[in-house]
Amino acid sequence: MTLVELVLFMVIVGVGVAGLVSVTGSLVRSSPDPMLRKQMLAIAESLLNEVLQQPFTWCDPDDAKAADPTTKSTADCTGGAAASQDKGGGALTSPTPEAAGDRKNFDNVADYGGFSQANIGDAAGNNAMTGYTASVAIERAGNAFGLTDAAGSPDDAAALKVTVTVQRAGLDDLQLTGYRFRYAPRL
Repeated sequence: MTLVELVLFMVIVGVGVAGLVSVTGSLVRSSPDPMLRKQMLAIAESLLNEVLQQPFTWCDPDDAKAADPTTKSTADCTGGAAASQDKGGGALTSPTPEAAGDRKNFDNVADYGGFSQANIGDAAGNNAMTGYTASVAIERAGNAFGLTDAAGSPDDAAALKVTVTVQRAGLDDLQLTGYRFRYAPRL
């Protein structure tokens, strides 16, 4: 092998190694991203399931009339529509959450409206995931599905759209949306 061939070989191998290092360098730098996205998805799914599994009755579950078979609308709740789970009925664009503030005291879907927590954990406050912020937005969605009340009038409060947003610095926000229908109003 001559000196020219050796130098040419070193240049070609050097360019090849530089190309491989530049490709693998970007892969190594972004390798934790899938784990972070998966954690964001797990947080969003967990919180969305927690919200959607809450009761969606005419009356707040704390109301004595919540399980009463004669209760046929929010007007039948103790204190009327203003004291119902809808907190004001269809006049509002979304139900108003209770002032409980502590997530472990939430007992219905509407309580989660406007909820936001940094370093999110479970409902009891355990196992905080540092660096993540989760928030919940709830809006009425009955009209989008053409739902009506017993009299045949449009009933926007018969379904709720629940959107959970999870954020982490340096990553795009992740949003999951689910719907909760009032199909069993006394459960």
